[in-house]
Amino acid sequence: MAIMSLTACNSKNIFLQEWDTPYGIPPYDKISIGDYIPAIKEGIARQQAAVDAITSCPDAPTFDNTIAPLELSGLLLEKVTGVLFNVSETDRSDELDAVVEEALPLLSENSDNISFNKALYDRVAAIYKGDRSGLTTEQNTVLQNWFEDFEREGIGLPEDKQARLREINAELAGKTQKIGNNILAESNAFKEKFGFSVSDYPEKMTTTQDRDLRRQYLEAYTMRGHNGNGYDNRALAVEVLKLRLEKARILGYESTAAYELSDKMAHDPATVDAFLDGIIKASTAKAREEVAEMQKIMDADPSVPGGSRIEPWDWWYYAEKVRASKYALDDDAIRPYFQMDSVRNGIFIAARKLYGVNVEPVKDVPVYSPGNVQTWKLSYDDGSLIGIFTTDYLPRSSKRGGAWMNNVRSQYIDADGKEVRPIIVNVGNLAENMNVDQVQTVFHEFGHALHGFLTKCTYPSVSGTGVKRDFVETFSQINEHWAFQPELLSLYAKNGNNEVIPQELVDKINAALQFNMGFMTTELCAASILDMKLHEVTDFEGFDIDSFEAALAREIGLNPEIGYRYRTTYFNHIFSSGYTAGYYGYLWSEVLDRDLFSRFEASPDGVFDKAVATEFKQTFLEKGGSEDPMVLFKKFMGREPDNTAFLRGRGLID
Repeated sequence: MAIMSLTACNSKNIFLQEWDTPYGIPPYDKISIGDYIPAIKEGIARQQAAVDAITSCPDAPTFDNTIAPLELSGLLLEKVTGVLFNVSETDRSDELDAVVEEALPLLSENSDNISFNKALYDRVAAIYKGDRSGLTTEQNTVLQNWFEDFEREGIGLPEDKQARLREINAELAGKTQKIGNNILAESNAFKEKFGFSVSDYPEKMTTTQDRDLRRQYLEAYTMRGHNGNGYDNRALAVEVLKLRLEKARILGYESTAAYELSDKMAHDPATVDAFLDGIIKASTAKAREEVAEMQKIMDADPSVPGGSRIEPWDWWYYAEKVRASKYALDDDAIRPYFQMDSVRNGIFIAARKLYGVNVEPVKDVPVYSPGNVQTWKLSYDDGSLIGIFTTDYLPRSSKRGGAWMNNVRSQYIDADGKEVRPIIVNVGNLAENMNVDQVQTVFHEFGHALHGFLTKCTYPSVSGTGVKRDFVETFSQINEHWAFQPELLSLYAKNGNNEVIPQELVDKINAALQFNMGFMTTELCAASILDMKLHEVTDFEGFDIDSFEAALAREIGLNPEIGYRYRTTYFNHIFSSGYTAGYYGYLWSEVLDRDLFSRFEASPDGVFDKAVATEFKQTFLEKGGSEDPMVLFKKFMGREPDNTAFLRGRGLID
């Protein structure tokens, strides 16, 4: 009756209605700011009612009467949050910030109510510890995930400790959201001061001749969240780190990193530390070679006083000089062939050639940011729907920095046995005419999207990108490998006169792909180590972020001309994007993706071999997170992972 009352009171709420839109696209034009919180509360009530129905079931617990309905219990919440979090990250406003601030503790409390539901856990445990021989591989994985999540979240703890965990989870939800908002505010202040966004920072550092201006850019960029104003993240970051450590300790782990890695492929901090240590030693050595090359050009630069040394604000500028000298590659010559529409067409052509995906534009449908967002329908040759794809590539002040993929709706099989197909968004902060890095970004994010689109799972928790965090980047990064294949470039890389990119430029692009890898690998690896070491701290008494970062840089031998890709105060990945003690996953996944791509490279039919692509799709993309990733890897490759392709691809070995 309570649910009926809530529904009646909210009968005009757009989230509580069936959406009469093509393909179930959210009716963005009909959503009001006041719809979100009532719909979230209704979603929580419905999920709790579903959980109550499960725990009060008089029948012995089975997968079908416990796990299956539990998987579908949060569909209304996912319907609301799939829209809310996408819009709040791309078109933020004070009103949306207030909604998110109110929603986060509600969602945290609801999650805790499930995690600490002993009656529910007892049913899950009974199934998990019973005879599971009749379950499918996917069902066994889903069951194991639920059981282990209960264990990891503290179901066996006394009530006082569970109560403290509830407090910590609520505090963390609010503080991490605040960190993200502060980063956006600081990034907008950067743009207001200099006239370009932080997304354009690498390009400006590359093309700005004025050395002092480059220094100003670098200092402002690296001081975000660190300026002693209302958006300073130093104290807030330490508060989050302390709370995370307290949570890990309550749950029986020595450190946050130990807790976070306990359910990842790497499994423990020692494994990750050793992995990163091997990379940083090789990459810093390579970077020293790169500095020597740049120093020669600086020494010959008449605009620079004699005896000047390469500084961090010089790297991008003189690296470009070296690149131009070695490869005669001019960014201005490249960009006309990588117009935004052309590059998007490139990812679609590749998906067609590899996986048989057809793409067509969908007009006159609701979008959350008219004029900035385009919508596409993906289908197979038999007309079956794969999903709905939305692109939002251009920068604006309301959008957080970087690029990402969001599931507005995931793929799964509903209670009536009907398949629900995904709605996925790719977001970026890109130029109309792109450089090489931005082209790779478009292919990267569409790789995530393909992982979400091509999945064929039954249960939403393991559908698409619902895999272990240090495995998820494998499928975005492998998609980058097709971006500059000559066969594909001839089909999509065209200028305004519809002229195909000359072979001479294609050769130069591919020759230069390994350029500056010492810098790029060092910068990425150093940030990964910073993330790990922040979350390996076991005592924050007297902790100071600046001192910690400086001491760590000395310890790992970080080149003085190179900084961390992200300093703590604007490291959004580890505070607001789910990469806590997990940023290493980009490098970890790259070992896997480069190794996997070697199967395509070895094919006598070339890297677009349809048979290999079909096997890859069936082994990985269709499986989502329904099977152990290492089992799938060995099935596809016939062996353990080999890091040779990774080291060679990054130019760290010959």
